[in-house]
Amino acid sequence: MEAVQIPAGEISELVDRFYAKVRLDPEIGPIFNATIDDWPAHLSLLKNFWSTVLLTERSYKGDPLAKHLPLSLDPPHFSRWLELFEETAREVMPSEHANTIVGKSHRIAQNFQAAIAYHRERRFREHGAGGAPGSSES
Repeated sequence: MEAVQIPAGEISELVDRFYAKVRLDPEIGPIFNATIDDWPAHLSLLKNFWSTVLLTERSYKGDPLAKHLPLSLDPPHFSRWLELFEETAREVMPSEHANTIVGKSHRIAQNFQAAIAYHRERRFREHGAGGAPGSSES
């Protein structure tokens, strides 16, 4: 089975339109808007991330999980993110391309949620219920 080739222009369009929705969304918009200071730079970074995921361009250099660990993200936030992402992918991409990127986004979200749950549990075990959330580990 041959890999689906998604043009960089489709990735760019998806990222721009998707994050325009995210910024206005009452559920997840406040989290992103409070965290991101420079939207144009962040959109460029995300385009590189998705190009690396989809096109193996290796244009993204970073650790997206580390950036998400300190955020107060819960399963409903991931559900809303995935809902908006799939909606936008289906609006801007042919079905085969949308299916590919939506599938990858679900796998990434599952990995992020598992890692966040693991780190929260570890922090709870180390600090207890009254521990120091957000404190750095030694």
